[in-house]
This record gives sequence, C-alpha cells and structure tokens, in this order.
Amino acid sequence: MEPLASKIRPKTLGEFVGQEHLAGEGRPLNVAIKRKHLFSFIFWGPPGTGKTTLAKIYANSLNAKIYELSAVSAGKDDIKKILDEDSGEIPKVLFLDEIHRFNKSQQDFLLPYVERGEITLIGATTENPSFEVIPPLLSRCRVFVLNELSEDNMKAIIKRTGLEIGEEAEEWLVNMANGDARQALTMLENTSELYKTITVENLKNTLQSKFLRYDKKGEEHYNTISAFIKSMRASQSDAALYYLARMIDSGEDPKFIARRMVIFASEDIGLAVPTALVVANDVFRAVETIGLPECGINLAHGVAYLCQCKKDRSAHDAYMEAMEDVKKFGNLPIPLNLRNSETKLMEDLGYGEGYQKYSQESYLPDKLKNKKYLKK
Repeated sequence: MEPLASKIRPKTLGEFVGQEHLAGEGRPLNVAIKRKHLFSFIFWGPPGTGKTTLAKIYANSLNAKIYELSAVSAGKDDIKKILDEDSGEIPKVLFLDEIHRFNKSQQDFLLPYVERGEITLIGATTENPSFEVIPPLLSRCRVFVLNELSEDNMKAIIKRTGLEIGEEAEEWLVNMANGDARQALTMLENTSELYKTITVENLKNTLQSKFLRYDKKGEEHYNTISAFIKSMRASQSDAALYYLARMIDSGEDPKFIARRMVIFASEDIGLAVPTALVVANDVFRAVETIGLPECGINLAHGVAYLCQCKKDRSAHDAYMEAMEDVKKFGNLPIPLNLRNSETKLMEDLGYGEGYQKYSQESYLPDKLKNKKYLKK
C-alpha cells in the first residue's frame, strides 16, 4: 500500500509548499527548471522539508531519468548499474539520499562521472556537507539550504491529505512535528488507521505506539541528542551514557555523535580543561578508524571523560558577543598600527607605524576600545 506522503507528493513547483527562497518565482531552483539548466547540487536541511520531492520535480521537469539511492545501503556496484544502463539521449540524475553516509572511497568513485557530466548528482543530507562531502565533489555541486517548514506550510500540507482533523488536533500535530512534514503525515496516516477520528488524544496514543519507532531523521533523533548534550553539560555520566547507548542501539551515525562531542568540548568545557578538545578529536578519529560496533567503546570513554571535566563557557560566550558586535557595527576600521605595510605608499599612510609586539594598548577598533569579551 502506497504511503500517504507518497500519494500526495507534489508533481510540480506550483503544487510544492514551502522553501520559497528556492522554489519561488525568480528563485534559483525555479529559474533552473524554467531554463532547463542541468547541474549537480546538494540539498542540506532538516528532515521532512521537501528534499526528495524537489529532486523529483527538478528531474521530471528537465525530462531526465531519476535514479534514487540511499547512501546507507547503496555502494559502488549500484552506481555502476546506473552508469551502464543505456538511457539513450535522456540525461541521468542520481538522487543520493543521506549522501553524508557515503565514505571517501565511494565519493571518490562517483567524482569523475559527475565531473564529466555522465551523471547529474542531487545529494540530500541533514548534516553540514562541508564536513561530510569531499572537497572535489563539493566544489562541483551547488549547495541549497532548506529551512524547517512554517506552521502555515504544515497546515497546507495537512489539508492536502483530505483527512478530517479538528483545529485543536491540527495545532498539536503541527507543534509536535516541528517543521517535519513527513513526520506529520506519518502520524496522520497511522492515527487514521488505528482510530475512527483524529483527536489530540488519539494522536498521542499513536505517538506512544509501536507504529512509530526511533527515526534517525525525526523528532526522537533531536530529542535524544538534546538529552545527551544536556546530560554531559550537567556532568551526569550515567544519563549521558544511557542516551549514548540508546542512539547507538537505534542505528544513529556514530560520527554524528562524535562531532557533537567535539563541539561540546569547546563550547561547554573550553578553558576549564583545554585538553578536552584533544580527547574529543581523538574519539572522533577513533570512530572513523574503528567503526561500529567497537567504536561505541571509544564513544563511551570520551563521554565519561567529558562528563567529569569542569565546565567553562567563557570562550564560547566571548565569541558570540564578538560576533554580535561584528553584525552590529560591520567592518570597523582596523587601527593603522596593526595594518600590514607592504608598499611605500602604505608606509607613508602610517600603516604599521608604532606597532609594538607586547603592547598593553587595546588592539580593538577605536569604537570598541574598552570592550571586554572574555570575562576571565
């Protein structure tokens, strides 16, 4: 039986809801479709925001043949089959979901075919492609960032299902799904199959049922990583290890967990124990080298260590405060004595004049001379 999300999937940009900055009139994807411009790109954004749908609309609008693969289960042989298939003059578009799960070797294999235009790549990822896609492949793809769907977007998609749902239940569903259309539609479908009416109570009962398990792209994914980080922040080793085990058991990408630990080491521990960043980085490298299931032990080692470290967010807070001033004041003039004097003209203008290596005088721009970001 075809899932509800597939049944109501938009076929054209005119039917598509959300991502106006990409799909709206005069916007990049809209223009590319109108001009029949075939190129490789990567969709980066939260789950359930339209990555797969937009990829299909794009390929179909350009009369291309689209091949769908998930990097979780696909490999080089799957790509070879697509390349070997004779499609005549019809261009081939490979939609590779969760492209961040392709390792370096697999991405290296794909690169020359994308480079020669033998296949057009559309990648989809919830992770920052700067960290997960090799630079040569990333440089040949444009990155489009997708946003969480707004409440109005979600309500428009729910209305398209044709299912009867009251205002209170709709509000609850929209808040629960948190911008993830796929999760909202799955909830609606399962509730309609289990109960005669779609009410808040029935939606809650469905949420607790076995029909909705941990989804690495869904709400439980974000809830669990949030609980994991907050447990480490509170130095609660037992809770952090429990949430770590829960994520690993549910099939979470261990590199995703390790990456958050590296961020945590600087954001929450920082100057209190500077070597925490070294440990977290070594855990990340161990995860890359060892892989599952054994790398779970490396993660547990790192989690226990980070939990026991003293916490200090002063470096993080100082950076955020400095960033606020950058956005507020723009590029303030750099003091002349700090400027690089590469030419005679620059010297004549006073560049570098009066510079002292170990001066106690503030090196900040004049407008911020008395500013103190690092409260140490």
